[in-house]
Amino acid sequence: MTNNTGVPPIAKARVLVVDDEVSVCSALARSLTLLGYSADAAVSGYEALEMLERTAYDAVVLDIRMPDINGIEVMQQACQMDPNLSIILLTGHASLESAIAAVRSRAADYLLKPVGVYGVAAAIERALQRVREDVPKALSPERFLRVGPVTLDRERHEVRMVGVGGTGSIGIGLTVSESALLAQLMQNPDTVFSCRELARTALGYDVSEIEAQSIVRPHISRLRGKLEPDPDQPCLVRTVSGRGYLFGLVYSE
Repeated sequence: MTNNTGVPPIAKARVLVVDDEVSVCSALARSLTLLGYSADAAVSGYEALEMLERTAYDAVVLDIRMPDINGIEVMQQACQMDPNLSIILLTGHASLESAIAAVRSRAADYLLKPVGVYGVAAAIERALQRVREDVPKALSPERFLRVGPVTLDRERHEVRMVGVGGTGSIGIGLTVSESALLAQLMQNPDTVFSCRELARTALGYDVSEIEAQSIVRPHISRLRGKLEPDPDQPCLVRTVSGRGYLFGLVYSE
C-alpha cells in the first residue's frame, strides 16, 4: 500500500488505535502499519489504558463512544500518563459536540466516522508535526464558529449542519474563499455586509463596490449551492436588497 497522504510518517511513529468495533480497530491498525507506522490495537478503553501504561506511544486514535469507558475519559487519563501524547478522536454525528469540546481543550484533532485510513494518517502526521515543531496540540477555540445548528471548522474549511431544512448532520467541504466569507458572516450574525466590506475583510481585496460584487457574488452563489436546502430561497446566507448579505437562520413552515 502506498502512502497517498502527501507526507511520510514521522520516524516510524508508534500509534495505538482504540475502538470497540473489533474488525474496524484491527483493520485500521493493519492499514496504518502498511503505511509505515508501528500500530497496535485496543478494543476497549480499559485495554487501551493498560497498554499505555506499558508502552510509550506517540499518538492515539481514539473512538469516543465505547461501552466500558468513553474516549474522553480515556483521553484524560492518558494525558496524565503522558502530557505529550497526541490524541486524534474518532466520532459519529451524535458525539460531534464532545469531540469539538475535546479538541478545544486537549485533543489534537477529531475525525468524523466513517473515515479512510489516509484521513487518519494525515491527522496523525499533522499532530506529530505540531509536537516536533513545539506547537501546542490544543487548538484555539477560534477554529470553530457555531451559529445555531451550523458549525464551521475554519482549519479544515468544512461545515457541519444539523437539521437545517429537514436534513440530518452532514459535512460539507468549502474552498478557502468560501470559508473566509462564511466565517465573516457567522462571526456577525444578522449583520449586513456590503460586497465591498466582505471583499476587504474576508478576502483581502480593497476594491470598489462594483468590483467587489464581481468578486463576492460568485462565491456566495457557490456557497449557497453547498449549504442551502433551496439555493433559490436561502435560509442561511441571505440577501438584503440594495445593501448586501447577512447570515441568519430562517425556517420555512
